[in-house]
Amino acid sequence: MCRHYGVTRSGYYSWLGRPESKRTRENKELLKRIEKTYEESHKIYGSPRVWATLRKGGESCGLNRIARLMSLAGLQGRVVRVTRRVPGVQKFYERNENLRLTGPVPDSINQQWVGDLTYIKTRERACYLATVMDLYSRRIVGWALGKDRTTALTCLALNNAIRQRDPDPGVIFHTDRGVEYGGIKLREILKRHGLLASMSRAYHSQDNAHMESFFHSMKIEWIRGKTFVTMDELKGALRHYIRFYNCDRLHSGIGYDSPVEYERKLI
Repeated sequence: MCRHYGVTRSGYYSWLGRPESKRTRENKELLKRIEKTYEESHKIYGSPRVWATLRKGGESCGLNRIARLMSLAGLQGRVVRVTRRVPGVQKFYERNENLRLTGPVPDSINQQWVGDLTYIKTRERACYLATVMDLYSRRIVGWALGKDRTTALTCLALNNAIRQRDPDPGVIFHTDRGVEYGGIKLREILKRHGLLASMSRAYHSQDNAHMESFFHSMKIEWIRGKTFVTMDELKGALRHYIRFYNCDRLHSGIGYDSPVEYERKLI
């Protein structure tokens, strides 16, 4: 082996008996803290969020160092390609303008909410998840899981958000152009509580990008690769993830805070 690599036998045995360098020992200790952080994130975090978590805990280290150690240890955040959504009815309810385009960026809670729903499959049947997010903090403030894609489901999610946040009149509630958000019952709820309806422009899916981003994160971090037999089993998993998403998961868009932590800074 020494002849193959062009080194002397004495040099090899000298290297073999040499004690570990200080840097190597430090890397081993740092890797232990990296692995602990990675496990606590349910093996979701990549190097940027691991680095941000360690910094919050007082660790002084560079992002590139974290990325290199994670790569050597085979630790990788959950990332997959974004899947294309089936296009919906693009010109539905064109009378609704996009209030987010003309309004200021929210600087506090209960100024702008966004809502959407997505499809999730179980062995038992297809299910639909409707959610409401506070745009300021990215916090999921209301959600509902149902068997059918109906206005009743989006109404339930919205009512749950109103019950939890008790907002003052004037909150913008922004959604895409799905028919579930144009129903009379949902409009009545908005009117009763003084919420302002807003809808994305036709052919501009990025108008509701924050909600799309949540569904993408949820599916790649919590849903993909798992099998849910019943709707109750799926509901328990979603409840667990939303609690983690709100209270613990670091968000790059709000300075690597969790939504709950970010809202707490307003006090």
